[in-house]
Amino acid sequence: MTLETRLIDIVRADADLMHVLTVMRDLDLPDWRLFSGAVYQGVWNERTGRPTGYGVKDYDIGYFDSDVSWDAEDVIIKRGAAAFDPPFRDLVEVRNQARVHLWFEQKFGEPYEALTCTDDAPAQFVAPAFAVAVRLEGDDTISVAAPYGLQDVFDMVIRPNPTRGLAKGWDRVIAGVRARWPEITVIGPE
Repeated sequence: MTLETRLIDIVRADADLMHVLTVMRDLDLPDWRLFSGAVYQGVWNERTGRPTGYGVKDYDIGYFDSDVSWDAEDVIIKRGAAAFDPPFRDLVEVRNQARVHLWFEQKFGEPYEALTCTDDAPAQFVAPAFAVAVRLEGDDTISVAAPYGLQDVFDMVIRPNPTRGLAKGWDRVIAGVRARWPEITVIGPE
């Protein structure tokens, strides 16, 4: 069984994750994906025997729309929120990936290259283990975007993203992850 097949099986076994994916698919946003924590943390929970959903703080949804105005994004954010009942309404965060470069440096203190599609986003994440995204397709298959592969995710290894260098706030990120999954291995600065 490939790592991608294992990931898809883990995603399908998580009722909350599948709920978010189904609602998002039905919203039919352009070029959308569910990113990062809710995905890789599901793998880590499966690997460590923790329950599904353990450690998941939110569900980050990216979509790509060339209209980079705040007004256009705000309409989509509100549409996404209205599609969910509590508690998901407060846990799902929808953001236009075409706009990230406009605010990222001010918020996080480092530059961010403009993206050309949603699948470009994971390559910019802090660590390869975090760089994973999924989408529930119209035919009920789950597609995966993982620009650095899935080995680090399944090995529970966190290393700095090789294309962006050490992210500001690296120590805080590692401390937060390690508090929930002490089994992780960190390669690089700690």
